[in-house]
Amino acid sequence: MANQPNAALAGTIDIGGDMTVNRLGFGAMRVTGKGVWRDPPDRDAAKAVLRRAVDLGVNFIDTADCYGPEVSESLIAETLYPYPDDLVIATKGGVVRPGPDQWMPNGRPDHLRQACERSLQLLRLDAIPMYYLHQPDPKVPMEESIGMLVQLKDEGKIRHLAVSNVSEHELRLAQRLTAIVSVQNRYNPTDRESDGLVDVCAQERLVFVPWEPVIDSGDATLARIAKAHGASVHQVALAWLLARSPAVLPIPGTGNVSHLDENVGATTLRLTPEEFEQVGQLAR
Repeated sequence: MANQPNAALAGTIDIGGDMTVNRLGFGAMRVTGKGVWRDPPDRDAAKAVLRRAVDLGVNFIDTADCYGPEVSESLIAETLYPYPDDLVIATKGGVVRPGPDQWMPNGRPDHLRQACERSLQLLRLDAIPMYYLHQPDPKVPMEESIGMLVQLKDEGKIRHLAVSNVSEHELRLAQRLTAIVSVQNRYNPTDRESDGLVDVCAQERLVFVPWEPVIDSGDATLARIAKAHGASVHQVALAWLLARSPAVLPIPGTGNVSHLDENVGATTLRLTPEEFEQVGQLAR
């Protein structure tokens, strides 16, 4: 493994035809407190992680208004503003937080407008580069939720629209209303429910962003491959995701600088075809 990890070693990926980022990003959910609730135990440590991510070539940071709530977005701006020219920040709206580890969809148009405009304030942005509907709300027609995001885009407050935690059917509903540039779903070597969507994204030149991309499954296959490469199980999972499809943009998150270095170090790990197949069979 290389001594100096860098996200650029993963190659690049195009978003929406006018943004290009390195194909290993950073998920900023874990720079909050326990249960993704309120402030982290050490704000300076959380800010050090964000600075280190940029130092390691990460130029795609994924967050959401409900991480904290508002903590992750505030820390990103406090730490990194004024932003590097090549940094793309993606955030989300459509989920509210009653308490630690509690998540409730809220896709009402009025809530989405309020959430987006608050994210603009917290992130100190004139327009959000990529904004996700965080989760479809079963109580609100998808057309109403996406319709409000289209309005916000038309007003210049959003550059590109994306969807998260969706089925292919829900993706198609959104695409009937507007251009969608990215899908973000849970996906890793042991959770392959979104396999079909990964392939759809590759075919249609959308970006697939897997959340929870690294796993602690205790699987013997992952451990054996990791040992053979002098790597960690997390690095093997990330290397598999990078090899799975050129449409995949992993966003491993952490509140620890050494874990961040480890994650970015996965960009130098190349699985053999046999190892790739073995990891791919874990979910079967």
